[in-house]
Amino acid sequence: MIRIALDVMGGDYAPREILAGAREALKALPDLFLYLVGTEKALADFPEHERVEKVPAPEWVEMDEAPSEALRKKPRSSIRVAFELARSGKAQAVVSAGNSGVTYACALFALGRIRGVSRPAIATVLPTLKNPAVLIDAGANVDCKPSHLLQFALMGALFSQEILGIKEPRVGLLSIGEEGGKGNFLVKRAHALLSESSLNFVGNVEGRHIYSGEAEVIVCDGFVGNICLKVSEGVAEALTVMLKREVRRDPLAILGFLLARRALSRFRHRVDWREYGGAPLLGVNGVVIIGHGRSDARAVRNALHTARRFVEIDLARRLSEALGARNHLPDLQAIS
Repeated sequence: MIRIALDVMGGDYAPREILAGAREALKALPDLFLYLVGTEKALADFPEHERVEKVPAPEWVEMDEAPSEALRKKPRSSIRVAFELARSGKAQAVVSAGNSGVTYACALFALGRIRGVSRPAIATVLPTLKNPAVLIDAGANVDCKPSHLLQFALMGALFSQEILGIKEPRVGLLSIGEEGGKGNFLVKRAHALLSESSLNFVGNVEGRHIYSGEAEVIVCDGFVGNICLKVSEGVAEALTVMLKREVRRDPLAILGFLLARRALSRFRHRVDWREYGGAPLLGVNGVVIIGHGRSDARAVRNALHTARRFVEIDLARRLSEALGARNHLPDLQAIS
Protein backbone atom coordinates (compact mmCIF):
# COMPACT_ATOMS: atom_id res chain seq x y z
CA MET A 1 0.00 0.00 0.00
CA ILE A 2 1.04 3.56 -0.73
CA ARG A 3 0.22 5.54 2.41
CA ILE A 4 -0.55 9.24 1.92
CA ALA A 5 -1.60 11.88 4.46
CA LEU A 6 -4.18 14.26 2.96
CA ASP A 7 -4.83 17.65 4.54
CA VAL A 8 -8.61 17.76 4.40
CA MET A 9 -8.82 21.36 5.62
CA GLY A 10 -6.43 22.90 3.07
CA GLY A 11 -7.74 24.86 0.10
CA ASP A 12 -10.46 27.32 -0.86
CA TYR A 13 -13.04 24.55 -1.28
CA ALA A 14 -12.09 22.43 1.72
CA PRO A 15 -13.26 20.13 3.08
CA ARG A 16 -15.97 19.27 0.53
CA GLU A 17 -13.86 19.10 -2.63
CA ILE A 18 -10.86 17.58 -0.85
CA LEU A 19 -12.95 14.68 0.41
CA ALA A 20 -14.62 14.27 -2.98
CA GLY A 21 -11.19 13.99 -4.57
CA ALA A 22 -10.17 11.44 -1.95
CA ARG A 23 -13.18 9.28 -2.84
CA GLU A 24 -12.31 9.42 -6.55
CA ALA A 25 -8.68 8.51 -5.90
CA LEU A 26 -9.62 5.54 -3.70
CA LYS A 27 -11.79 4.17 -6.50
CA ALA A 28 -9.07 4.60 -9.12
CA LEU A 29 -6.06 3.43 -7.08
CA PRO A 30 -6.50 0.05 -5.37
CA ASP A 31 -3.11 0.28 -3.64
CA LEU A 32 -3.79 3.69 -2.08
CA PHE A 33 -4.22 4.09 1.70
CA LEU A 34 -5.25 7.52 2.95
CA TYR A 35 -4.86 9.24 6.28
CA LEU A 36 -7.58 11.88 6.17
CA VAL A 37 -6.55 14.68 8.51
CA GLY A 38 -9.16 17.24 9.55
CA THR A 39 -11.71 18.27 12.12
CA GLU A 40 -14.10 15.64 13.45
CA LYS A 41 -16.99 17.55 11.88
CA ALA A 42 -15.34 17.53 8.45
CA LEU A 43 -14.54 13.82 8.64
CA ALA A 44 -17.89 12.71 10.05
CA ASP A 45 -19.67 12.38 6.71
CA PHE A 46 -16.89 10.47 4.98
CA PRO A 47 -17.95 6.81 4.77
CA GLU A 48 -15.90 4.19 6.57
CA HIS A 49 -13.38 2.55 4.27
CA GLU A 50 -10.89 -0.25 4.76
CA ARG A 51 -8.15 1.86 3.17
CA VAL A 52 -8.86 5.04 5.12
CA GLU A 53 -7.91 6.16 8.60
CA LYS A 54 -9.49 9.34 9.92
CA VAL A 55 -7.06 11.42 11.96
CA PRO A 56 -8.72 14.23 13.95
CA ALA A 57 -7.08 17.65 14.00
CA PRO A 58 -8.97 20.37 15.92
CA GLU A 59 -7.37 23.31 14.10
CA TRP A 60 -6.71 24.39 10.55
CA VAL A 61 -4.69 27.12 8.84
CA GLU A 62 -6.40 29.81 6.80
CA MET A 63 -5.01 30.66 3.37
CA ASP A 64 -3.97 34.18 4.41
CA GLU A 65 -2.26 33.32 7.71
CA ALA A 66 1.44 34.05 8.14
CA PRO A 67 3.45 30.80 8.48
CA SER A 68 5.21 31.91 11.69
CA GLU A 69 1.93 32.81 13.39
CA ALA A 70 0.16 29.68 12.23
CA LEU A 71 2.95 27.39 13.42
CA ARG A 72 3.13 29.10 16.80
CA LYS A 73 -0.57 29.46 17.54
CA LYS A 74 -1.92 26.26 15.95
CA PRO A 75 0.22 23.28 16.97
CA ARG A 76 -2.62 20.84 16.20
CA SER A 77 -3.57 22.16 12.78
CA SER A 78 -4.43 19.64 10.10
CA ILE A 79 -1.29 20.34 8.06
CA ARG A 80 1.00 19.88 11.09
CA VAL A 81 -0.71 16.64 12.08
CA ALA A 82 -0.35 15.39 8.49
CA PHE A 83 3.40 16.01 8.60
CA GLU A 84 3.66 14.32 11.98
CA LEU A 85 2.32 11.20 10.27
CA ALA A 86 5.09 11.53 7.67
CA ARG A 87 7.80 12.14 10.24
CA SER A 88 6.73 9.06 12.23
CA GLY A 89 6.90 6.93 9.09
CA LYS A 90 3.19 6.14 8.95
CA ALA A 91 2.63 8.23 5.84
CA GLN A 92 4.96 8.12 2.83
CA ALA A 93 3.75 11.41 1.39
CA VAL A 94 1.79 14.52 2.30
CA VAL A 95 -0.67 16.30 0.01
CA SER A 96 -2.14 19.71 0.79
CA ALA A 97 -3.90 22.42 -1.19
CA GLY A 98 -3.71 24.77 1.75
CA ASN A 99 -1.39 27.59 2.74
CA SER A 100 1.80 26.88 0.75
CA GLY A 101 4.02 28.86 3.12
CA VAL A 102 2.88 26.80 6.10
CA THR A 103 3.21 23.58 4.09
CA TYR A 104 6.78 24.57 3.19
CA ALA A 105 7.66 25.35 6.82
CA CYS A 106 6.10 22.13 8.12
CA ALA A 107 7.95 20.09 5.50
CA LEU A 108 11.30 21.56 6.55
CA PHE A 109 10.58 20.98 10.25
CA ALA A 110 9.19 17.46 9.92
CA LEU A 111 11.24 16.00 7.07
CA GLY A 112 14.37 18.12 6.84
CA ARG A 113 16.38 18.93 3.72
CA ILE A 114 18.32 16.65 1.44
CA ARG A 115 22.00 16.99 2.27
CA GLY A 116 23.48 20.09 0.66
CA VAL A 117 20.17 21.73 -0.27
CA SER A 118 19.67 25.08 1.42
CA ARG A 119 16.31 26.03 -0.13
CA PRO A 120 13.78 23.41 -1.27
CA ALA A 121 11.74 24.63 -4.24
CA ILE A 122 8.43 23.93 -5.95
CA ALA A 123 8.82 22.33 -9.38
CA THR A 124 5.86 22.71 -11.71
CA VAL A 125 5.68 20.77 -14.99
CA LEU A 126 4.38 22.82 -17.91
CA PRO A 127 3.31 21.64 -21.38
CA THR A 128 5.28 23.16 -24.28
CA LEU A 129 5.47 22.81 -28.05
CA LYS A 130 8.33 20.37 -27.54
CA ASN A 131 9.30 18.56 -24.33
CA PRO A 132 7.61 19.20 -20.96
CA ALA A 133 9.32 22.02 -19.06
CA VAL A 134 10.00 22.32 -15.34
CA LEU A 135 9.41 25.77 -13.85
CA ILE A 136 11.40 26.11 -10.62
CA ASP A 137 10.83 27.83 -8.19
CA ALA A 138 7.07 28.22 -8.54
CA GLY A 139 6.42 29.96 -5.25
CA ALA A 140 8.29 28.57 -2.24
CA ASN A 141 11.07 31.18 -2.01
CA VAL A 142 10.23 34.82 -2.59
CA ASP A 143 13.64 36.26 -1.67
CA CYS A 144 16.59 34.38 -3.14
CA LYS A 145 20.35 34.57 -3.52
CA PRO A 146 22.13 33.71 -6.76
CA SER A 147 23.34 30.43 -5.22
CA HIS A 148 19.74 29.43 -4.57
CA LEU A 149 18.91 29.81 -8.26
CA LEU A 150 21.87 27.60 -9.08
CA GLN A 151 20.51 24.96 -6.70
CA PHE A 152 17.05 25.28 -8.27
CA ALA A 153 18.60 24.76 -11.70
CA LEU A 154 20.41 21.64 -10.53
CA MET A 155 17.33 20.14 -8.86
CA GLY A 156 15.16 21.02 -11.85
CA ALA A 157 17.61 19.41 -14.27
CA LEU A 158 17.82 16.26 -12.17
CA PHE A 159 14.03 16.11 -11.91
CA SER A 160 13.78 16.49 -15.68
CA GLN A 161 16.28 13.65 -16.17
CA GLU A 162 15.06 11.26 -13.48
CA ILE A 163 11.31 11.79 -13.73
CA LEU A 164 10.59 13.16 -17.22
CA GLY A 165 13.27 11.08 -18.95
CA ILE A 166 15.01 13.96 -20.73
CA LYS A 167 18.65 12.94 -21.15
CA GLU A 168 20.33 16.34 -21.13
CA PRO A 169 17.76 19.02 -20.28
CA ARG A 170 18.46 22.55 -21.41
CA VAL A 171 18.43 25.03 -18.54
CA GLY A 172 17.23 28.59 -19.10
CA LEU A 173 17.26 31.53 -16.69
CA LEU A 174 14.06 33.59 -16.84
CA SER A 175 14.86 37.24 -17.51
CA ILE A 176 13.68 40.34 -19.35
CA GLY A 177 15.98 39.73 -22.29
CA GLU A 178 18.04 37.00 -23.92
CA GLU A 179 21.34 38.84 -23.53
CA GLY A 180 23.50 37.80 -20.60
CA GLY A 181 23.69 41.35 -19.27
CA LYS A 182 19.90 41.74 -18.99
CA GLY A 183 18.06 41.44 -15.67
CA ASN A 184 18.39 42.57 -12.08
CA PHE A 185 21.36 41.85 -9.81
CA LEU A 186 19.99 38.42 -8.84
CA VAL A 187 19.57 37.30 -12.44
CA LYS A 188 22.93 38.69 -13.59
CA ARG A 189 24.84 36.98 -10.78
CA ALA A 190 22.89 33.74 -11.25
CA HIS A 191 23.69 33.87 -14.97
CA ALA A 192 27.42 33.96 -14.12
CA LEU A 193 27.11 30.99 -11.76
CA LEU A 194 25.09 28.94 -14.23
CA SER A 195 27.55 29.72 -17.02
CA GLU A 196 30.36 28.30 -14.87
CA SER A 197 28.43 25.14 -13.96
CA SER A 198 28.41 21.84 -15.82
CA LEU A 199 24.68 22.13 -16.50
CA ASN A 200 23.44 22.43 -20.08
CA PHE A 201 22.83 26.14 -19.61
CA VAL A 202 21.42 27.88 -22.69
CA GLY A 203 21.38 31.38 -21.22
CA ASN A 204 18.53 33.75 -20.50
CA VAL A 205 15.03 33.00 -21.73
CA GLU A 206 12.14 35.44 -21.92
CA GLY A 207 8.59 34.77 -20.83
CA ARG A 208 7.56 34.07 -24.42
CA HIS A 209 10.01 31.16 -24.53
CA ILE A 210 8.46 29.22 -21.66
CA TYR A 211 5.88 27.42 -23.78
CA SER A 212 7.85 27.31 -27.01
CA GLY A 213 10.11 24.62 -25.56
CA GLU A 214 13.38 26.56 -25.78
CA ALA A 215 14.44 24.99 -22.47
CA GLU A 216 13.32 21.99 -20.42
CA VAL A 217 14.13 23.76 -17.13
CA ILE A 218 13.10 27.37 -16.47
CA VAL A 219 14.80 28.87 -13.41
CA CYS A 220 13.58 31.87 -11.42
CA ASP A 221 12.86 32.95 -7.87
CA GLY A 222 9.54 31.99 -6.31
CA PHE A 223 8.06 35.48 -6.61
CA VAL A 224 8.50 35.62 -10.37
CA GLY A 225 7.70 31.92 -10.82
CA ASN A 226 4.39 32.11 -9.00
CA ILE A 227 3.32 35.12 -11.04
CA CYS A 228 4.23 33.28 -14.26
CA LEU A 229 2.20 30.29 -13.14
CA LYS A 230 -0.89 32.31 -12.22
CA VAL A 231 -0.74 34.35 -15.44
CA SER A 232 -0.50 31.12 -17.46
CA GLU A 233 -3.54 29.68 -15.67
CA GLY A 234 -5.51 32.86 -16.24
CA VAL A 235 -4.67 32.98 -19.94
CA ALA A 236 -5.66 29.33 -20.46
CA GLU A 237 -8.98 29.85 -18.67
CA ALA A 238 -9.71 33.09 -20.52
CA LEU A 239 -8.95 31.53 -23.91
CA THR A 240 -11.35 28.68 -23.18
CA VAL A 241 -14.15 31.11 -22.30
CA MET A 242 -13.42 33.32 -25.34
CA LEU A 243 -13.50 30.31 -27.67
CA LYS A 244 -16.86 29.17 -26.30
CA ARG A 245 -18.33 32.65 -26.71
CA GLU A 246 -17.17 32.94 -30.31
CA VAL A 247 -18.47 29.49 -31.20
CA ARG A 248 -21.95 30.30 -29.86
CA ARG A 249 -22.18 33.35 -32.14
CA ASP A 250 -21.91 31.39 -35.40
CA PRO A 251 -23.91 28.27 -36.37
CA LEU A 252 -21.10 27.14 -38.70
CA ALA A 253 -18.62 27.56 -35.86
CA ILE A 254 -20.79 25.29 -33.71
CA LEU A 255 -20.55 22.61 -36.41
CA GLY A 256 -16.79 23.07 -36.60
CA PHE A 257 -16.57 22.86 -32.82
CA LEU A 258 -18.46 19.56 -32.84
CA LEU A 259 -16.18 18.15 -35.55
CA ALA A 260 -13.07 19.24 -33.63
CA ARG A 261 -14.43 18.22 -30.24
CA ARG A 262 -11.86 15.48 -29.63
CA ALA A 263 -8.93 17.69 -30.54
CA LEU A 264 -10.25 20.52 -28.39
CA SER A 265 -10.75 18.11 -25.50
CA ARG A 266 -7.12 16.99 -25.76
CA PHE A 267 -6.02 20.61 -25.86
CA ARG A 268 -8.06 21.42 -22.76
CA HIS A 269 -6.49 18.55 -20.87
CA ARG A 270 -2.99 19.73 -21.83
CA VAL A 271 -3.48 23.29 -20.54
CA ASP A 272 -5.74 22.59 -17.53
CA TRP A 273 -3.70 22.89 -14.31
CA ARG A 274 -6.10 20.50 -12.58
CA GLU A 275 -4.81 17.64 -14.71
CA TYR A 276 -1.42 18.00 -13.00
CA GLY A 277 -3.01 18.12 -9.55
CA GLY A 278 -0.07 19.56 -7.68
CA ALA A 279 3.65 20.23 -7.71
CA PRO A 280 6.41 18.47 -5.75
CA LEU A 281 8.50 20.33 -3.20
CA LEU A 282 12.00 19.29 -4.26
CA GLY A 283 14.85 19.21 -1.78
CA VAL A 284 13.09 17.77 1.28
CA ASN A 285 13.57 14.23 2.59
CA GLY A 286 10.21 12.94 1.49
CA VAL A 287 7.35 13.40 -0.94
CA VAL A 288 5.35 16.60 -0.52
CA ILE A 289 2.77 17.67 -3.11
CA ILE A 290 1.53 21.25 -2.92
CA GLY A 291 -1.82 21.68 -4.60
CA HIS A 292 -3.44 24.81 -5.99
CA GLY A 293 -5.52 26.77 -3.49
CA ARG A 294 -8.49 26.47 -5.87
CA SER A 295 -8.21 22.70 -6.12
CA ASP A 296 -11.47 20.88 -6.80
CA ALA A 297 -12.11 17.14 -6.60
CA ARG A 298 -10.39 16.43 -9.92
CA ALA A 299 -7.28 18.37 -8.92
CA VAL A 300 -7.12 16.59 -5.56
CA ARG A 301 -7.53 13.19 -7.21
CA ASN A 302 -4.69 13.98 -9.62
CA ALA A 303 -2.50 15.33 -6.80
CA LEU A 304 -2.91 11.99 -5.03
CA HIS A 305 -2.03 10.20 -8.28
CA THR A 306 1.13 12.32 -8.48
CA ALA A 307 2.06 11.67 -4.85
CA ARG A 308 1.56 7.94 -5.32
CA ARG A 309 3.82 7.91 -8.38
CA PHE A 310 6.60 9.79 -6.61
CA VAL A 311 6.44 7.45 -3.61
CA GLU A 312 6.57 4.48 -5.95
CA ILE A 313 9.73 5.71 -7.68
CA ASP A 314 11.28 6.92 -4.40
CA LEU A 315 11.69 10.50 -5.59
CA ALA A 316 13.61 11.88 -2.59
CA ARG A 317 16.18 9.07 -2.62
CA ARG A 318 16.75 9.32 -6.37
CA LEU A 319 17.15 13.08 -6.16
CA SER A 320 19.54 12.77 -3.21
CA GLU A 321 21.68 10.18 -5.01
CA ALA A 322 21.69 12.23 -8.21
CA LEU A 323 22.72 15.38 -6.34
CA GLY A 324 25.62 13.54 -4.76
CA ALA A 325 26.66 11.98 -8.04
CA ARG A 326 26.79 15.37 -9.79
CA ASN A 327 29.29 16.54 -7.15
CA HIS A 328 27.92 20.10 -7.20
CA LEU A 329 27.15 20.30 -3.49
CA PRO A 330 30.57 21.38 -2.13
CA ASP A 331 30.63 24.26 -4.64
CA LEU A 332 27.07 25.27 -3.77
CA GLN A 333 27.75 25.30 -0.04
CA ALA A 334 30.75 27.56 -0.55
CA ILE A 335 28.81 30.17 -2.54
CA SER A 336 27.32 33.04 -0.54
